[in-house]
Amino acid sequence: MEGLERKISDRTARVCVVGLGYVGLPTMVAIARAGYATTGIELNRWRVNEVNAGRSYIDDVSSETLAHFVNQGKVGATSSYDAAAESDVVIVCVPTPVDAHKEPDLAPLRNAVEELAERMMVHQLLLLQSTTFPGTTEEVVLPRVQRLDRQVGRDFYLAFSPERIDPGNKVHTLANIPKVVGGVTPRCTEVASAFLETFVDDVVAVSSPRVAEMTKLLENVFRSVNIALVNELSELGNRMGIDVREVIEAASTKPFGYMPFYPGVGVGGHCIPVDPFYLSWKAREYDFYVNFIDLAARTNDNRPYYVVSKIGDVLGERGKTVRGSRLLLLGMSFKEDIRDTRNSPALQIAGMLVQKGASVSYSDEFVPEVLVGDLRLESTALDERVLSEQDAVVVLVRHSYYDWHSVVNHGQLIMDAQGALRNLGPRMNVVAI
Repeated sequence: MEGLERKISDRTARVCVVGLGYVGLPTMVAIARAGYATTGIELNRWRVNEVNAGRSYIDDVSSETLAHFVNQGKVGATSSYDAAAESDVVIVCVPTPVDAHKEPDLAPLRNAVEELAERMMVHQLLLLQSTTFPGTTEEVVLPRVQRLDRQVGRDFYLAFSPERIDPGNKVHTLANIPKVVGGVTPRCTEVASAFLETFVDDVVAVSSPRVAEMTKLLENVFRSVNIALVNELSELGNRMGIDVREVIEAASTKPFGYMPFYPGVGVGGHCIPVDPFYLSWKAREYDFYVNFIDLAARTNDNRPYYVVSKIGDVLGERGKTVRGSRLLLLGMSFKEDIRDTRNSPALQIAGMLVQKGASVSYSDEFVPEVLVGDLRLESTALDERVLSEQDAVVVLVRHSYYDWHSVVNHGQLIMDAQGALRNLGPRMNVVAI
């Protein structure tokens, strides 16, 4: 057993996690739980201070858990990349967004790799988790860290293992979701797998980083395409007078060959709004155009515009316009029961309504305040008076704490974009959009 694998086996390997966001912080805590001492590198100094104080800013990590590992000396954070020079394993969890033209923005990843390349140790494992296009590990990262005196698979190990964290999911967690990993060489895969197996129940080794990178994109493109399908069918159903959610529930009774997806106000978070464009961009390098995937992504991107249009239509049927109407939006996060607002379609909808002249307020206990354009809004507590004063209440997120009976009983007009009120039966003041 070589030195690094021995350190992994007896948990004396020093681990560094670069990027302490929605992937990095839960990853660091999971590694600490397995017995390692871990240091997080984060350029946001507020996050560094919060981690070192044992205060969590991520839904999937409680402050109690974080403080426990901080007090044990198992977890700490810094803004200096020098911590990587003292680590046996370095995990990269930096953002990989798209730019204004929907093309990959690898600046955070490239900057992190440049910093790490200057500090790499012999027999160090560099494990990438940031979602990206196939070829990134070998074409972008490897040339920056491999030198004449430093050979991959011999002097250091490089692998890609996509993150699969689902924020707010209490059933499928980092520990029990299988972890795919592909190394640049078989030896890289072997070492990376040995490390991952110490804190993940099931590790799935694949033949290369490109396969691992493509696996992540396939998973989210699959979801993007199916969400786009039901979003489009819901618009057709609206014209035909058919409740598409009822259709989906009926189709779900088939025990094979079908998986339910539900329409909504758009797609949010980091993965589904971004990943299809990473694949589309890379495909063009091979003179291949993923028309089906691009269409699905555009369909989902257009969904918030459809919702705003429907809000205008419903108000118009009642002799009102968006301009001047008092609209209370329920939910600002990108999905239910979390505080994550990354790429939230609800935020986009709020911004468009403000631009159209509506008087917009919102209620979301998970999101105390948001910035909508230049307008800073604070969450409004729901009560009978607040609900009754609105020209319309618009359901954008199905948080479990909402009292739907109160919303229906006290709101003048409720527009339900999430099917949250379907089980309450027909109501004259409820319109599905």
